[in-house]
Amino acid sequence: MDVLSDAVAAMRTGRPHSSRRDYHAPWGTRFDPSDGAGFHVVLRGSAWLVPTEGEPVALGPGDVAFLAHGRGHALVSALEVEPEAVRLGPDGTWPEPPLPARDSTPDTVTLCGAYLLDRTRAHPLLTELPEVVHLPARVGAHRALRAAVELLGMELEEPQPGSDIIVTSLLDTLLLYIVRAWWQRERRGGAGHPTGWSAALADPAVAAALRAIHGAPDRPWTVEELGAHGGLSRAAFARRFTTLVGEPPLTYLTWWRMTTAGRLLREDDLSLRQIAQRAGYTSEFAFAKAFKREYGVPPGQYRRRAS
Repeated sequence: MDVLSDAVAAMRTGRPHSSRRDYHAPWGTRFDPSDGAGFHVVLRGSAWLVPTEGEPVALGPGDVAFLAHGRGHALVSALEVEPEAVRLGPDGTWPEPPLPARDSTPDTVTLCGAYLLDRTRAHPLLTELPEVVHLPARVGAHRALRAAVELLGMELEEPQPGSDIIVTSLLDTLLLYIVRAWWQRERRGGAGHPTGWSAALADPAVAAALRAIHGAPDRPWTVEELGAHGGLSRAAFARRFTTLVGEPPLTYLTWWRMTTAGRLLREDDLSLRQIAQRAGYTSEFAFAKAFKREYGVPPGQYRRRAS
C-alpha cells in the first residue's frame, strides 16, 4: 500500500460506525474524550463545533469537520446552548436518535461517524493532524470526498440489502479522503509552506524512499539504496530524510517493520517465522528480541493479549 493508506491501516481497529441525525433548534450535543476519531458533516442548516482546545468552528451546509485525537468536543446550534452528553457504546455505536415530532422539519441535519483507533503505534502522519480538520464546502473542491459523503448519506437514510458492508466500506473510504484532502491542502501551502510529514510526502526524494520502505519492508534496505530511489547521494538523502521525517531512514524502517509485525500478530494467523520474514528478519530469535525491545513483551505473548 501507499504511505497514507498504510498510516491509516496501522491505527484502524474494530468496526467504524455512523449515524444521520436530525436536530431542532435549540440543540447541543457533547462528545466525551475517547480513544477514537470522528467526523461531522452538515447536510442541512448550520452548527458550531466547539473543541476542547481552540476556537469554535462555524459549520455550514456541506462542511466536513474531522477530529483525529479523541479529545472531546461539542456540536451546538448556537454558542450559548448548553450541550447534553451523548455516550457512544463500547464498540463505537451511536445511541438511537429520539423520534421526531410529527410533521416537523429539522433545522439541521448532520452525518456523523466514529472510528476506533489503536494509538499505541500511532503513525506520525496522523499525530500531526490538528485538533480539528475543517474542510469547508467549496465548488469543485474535494469532489471524491463529497461523492463518498453523498453515498453514505443515502445508505443511512434508506438502508437496503447489503447496506451494513457498504456503510463500513464507505466509512473507511471517507477517512482516507478526509486525511488526503488535509494533506493536499497542506502540500499546497495551507497557512504557509508544508512542514513535517506533509513536507516529507511532498518531497520527491523522501517520498520515493518512503514508498520503497512501505512497499517492501522485508527488504534489507541500506541508506544508499533508499537515497538512490530519489536520485540523491547517501549523505544528502540521510540529511533530508531526517530533517523532514524527524528520524534517520533506518530508524523509521525499523519502526515501520515493528508496526507491521504488530498488526500481523493481531489480525493474521501467520506463524512467527512468517511474520519475522515479512518484517525483514531471517532469524525468528532476532525478530523476537527486536519485537520485545519495541513492545516490552515477546511476540507470542503480544498475540495472546490481542486475542
